[in-house]
This record gives sequence, C-alpha cells and structure tokens, in this order.
Amino acid sequence: MDVLYEWLRAFGTLWTSPFYYAALLYVALQARKQTAIERKLFSVKLHSWWGEWIRLLLWGAVVGVSVSIVFLFFGATLTVPTLLILWVLAALLSIARVRYFCFAYAAGVLGLLQVAVRWVNGHALPEGIAMLAGEIQAVHLPSVLALVGVLHLAEAALVYKSAGRLATPLFFEGKRGKTVGGYQLQGFWPVPMLLLTPMAAGAGLDGALPWPTLFGGDSAAAGWGALAFPVLVGFHSLSLTRLPESKARISAFRLAGYGLAVTGLALCVHIVPTWWAAGLAALLCFGLHEIIVALDRRGEALAAPYFVHDGRGLKVLAVVPGSPAAELGIEPGHVLRKVNGIPVRDRAGLHAAMRMNAAFMKLEVLNHAGESRFLQRAVYANEHHQLGIVLCPDEHALYVVAFEEGGLFSFLRSRRSSSGGMTGSDGGERLALPAPSSSSETTIRM
Repeated sequence: MDVLYEWLRAFGTLWTSPFYYAALLYVALQARKQTAIERKLFSVKLHSWWGEWIRLLLWGAVVGVSVSIVFLFFGATLTVPTLLILWVLAALLSIARVRYFCFAYAAGVLGLLQVAVRWVNGHALPEGIAMLAGEIQAVHLPSVLALVGVLHLAEAALVYKSAGRLATPLFFEGKRGKTVGGYQLQGFWPVPMLLLTPMAAGAGLDGALPWPTLFGGDSAAAGWGALAFPVLVGFHSLSLTRLPESKARISAFRLAGYGLAVTGLALCVHIVPTWWAAGLAALLCFGLHEIIVALDRRGEALAAPYFVHDGRGLKVLAVVPGSPAAELGIEPGHVLRKVNGIPVRDRAGLHAAMRMNAAFMKLEVLNHAGESRFLQRAVYANEHHQLGIVLCPDEHALYVVAFEEGGLFSFLRSRRSSSGGMTGSDGGERLALPAPSSSSETTIRM
C-alpha cells in the first residue's frame, strides 16, 4: 500500500466522522451568535455569519494540511486510546473551569499521571483500572507534547492572520461601575488533520518510510498509517485597553512562544526519556499556559480603558463594513471632534449637529496619533443614521455584557437562568456570556 493510497483512505474516513460535522455546526452556531449579539447591542449587523463561517472553514482546512505535513516528519506515536484519554481529561478539567477544556492542560495532567502510574503496582489494581493504567503508561508523551505545541503554533498563525476579524464590539461594566467599550476576540476553526502514526503489520504502510521521522523508532517497525483526527481550535480573549488588532497580534506572539516552548519540551523528553524529565515537562506544559493567562489579565487590569469618550469628542468603537464611515476611512479608536463645524461631546449633540445639514456631512476626526483629518461626504437616503459609526457607550447604554467564569455545569446553569437577561442597578440589561480565559486558547478534540 503506497503513501498516496493510505492518505486517501484516511481522508475518506475523515468525511465519515460525525465529530467533524459537529465542529462545523458549532462554528456556524458561534458565528450566528456573534451576529445576534451585535444586532441586540447596536441594532446593526457588523459581520455576515455565513461569510465568516466559510472563511473559518477554509482557514481551518489550510491549517489542517499544514499540521499534517509537519507530522509526516514528526511521525508521532499517537494511538486512538491516547487521543481518547486526552479528550476525557479535557472534558473532566472543564468541570472546574471551562477554559481548561484544552489539550495544553490535558497533556500536562496526562504526563503527571504517567509519572504516578510507574510507581503503582498494576497487579494490585482491579482489571479495568489496571487496563487504564497500562494505556496511560503506554502513552508516548513526546508525541502528545509535540501535538500540543504544533497546534498552538497553528493557532497563533490563525489569530495573527485573522486579527481584527475576530473582534466583536461590546459594552462592559468598568472597574468603577462606568460603562466602557471593548472587544471580545473570538474565533473557532475546524481543523481536519491526518496524523502519521505507527500501526500494526498489514494495517498501513509496511516497513520503513522513505524519509526519516523524529519519533517512532522501534514502535514503527511493523508499519505506518494515517489517522484521521479532526479538532476544533479556538481562541477567546477580551480587549478593553487597546485596539483589537494590536491585542490579537500580542496574543498571537505569546501563543507562538508557548507552542515553540512545548515543542522544545517534546524534543527534550524524547532525548532524555526519564520520569523526572516527563514530570517537569508536564508541569511546564500546564504552568506556561497559565502564565499566558496571567500576563494578559495583568495587562488588562493595569491599563486604562481605551474605548471611552474623552474631552476631545466622541470616540468610535466600531464601524459598519461598507458604510459611509468605512468609505471615509474612519476606524475604531478615532475621535469625532466636530460635525458640520459644531463640536460634539455627547450623542444628543452629535444628532443635533448632523441635522444641521442632512444632505452633506463635514467631519473633523482625530486619528490614532491625535492628528486632525477633515472629511466630507454627501448623505443619501436609507443610509445609516450615524454614517455607520458605532460610538463608545455612555451612561445611557441599554445593554452591558457580564462575563461569568466557572466550570462547565455552572456555565450551563447560568445560561438557563439568564436566558431572559439580567437587569443591573443602572437599569441597563446585562447579557450573560461565558468568561474568556484572557489570551487563552482552547484546543478541543472533536
């Protein structure tokens, strides 16, 4: 059986997997949910959920091909039981925190379990537990760490490439009770992968491969095969203190650093196959991920909110794609200083200034550097009443978003209890959403 035939066989099994279709459905539902939130907050659609779904699907496929090519040379020893154990561990960890539904944490726990199992007498355990302990002991930890590292590198590339397209503008309750603007950065990509793995004799490619592989060794003496493995790679973070493109790129660099570090740990454990090296690598796999989360949260906590109005005028939170404001080059973070020659300081003043000349608009806008730009454009019927500009919130905002962090079951309960919305002390309605792990990433096995 040649390489091409084996890959075509694995590719065919991918399309018979219900998990891949479940991933496609989940991404579509998330895209529709994003559009629904935008309509509720701003009475306008900033994204096309159908177009976003297609884009996420295509980029996920590109990443899947790239990761599959990488593992042609890694030759990772990953079996179906290993992948199942990772999925179960991630699901169990999500009971404590939803953000723990991630291979980074599952791989760390799996490595620690493997170290612990080596000190347990398997003959004294019940048959089922002894079988599970045997599967854990048989896990090739360097391959698992390499999978985590490469997937995070792929996620970093996706986040960097998508940048601002991940961003959904929202209204938040600030540190001192004041409503502020910000962005939720969120993206999910279904990634279909074909992993090169050792297989039993007669089940795949008999004998050695025509190229060298990093992992495999004696376990690949019988032959190699391709294993269809669809995953759902996701990213979720908040940006209240900087522009979403800047926040996405910072997160991407941190993810890339984490991916390189974990891939390096995989090489170290492969070179030094000792229990203490495995335990240290498992702790670092878990701990470095938490450091990324802590750094992002610290950055958001120490910096001042960016999307708030100041004495210069009205700050722009978002711009509707294809609107007059987008054509004029107005961007999030710009400040409307004057409209039709009249300084604007609040929403009522803006509407009054726009009514001064309903057919033609003259704007003075401050860009990100604080420099004035003078823009003008005719206004036509049926165009957005604010030229497609979504302003930062003020004290009259009708909705704010409240993020709730907790385990999987607490999140499900909160969603049921808050389906009708929650009213805050300021009279505005709070929309309950799951709390993101700031700059954290979720790689979910589907």
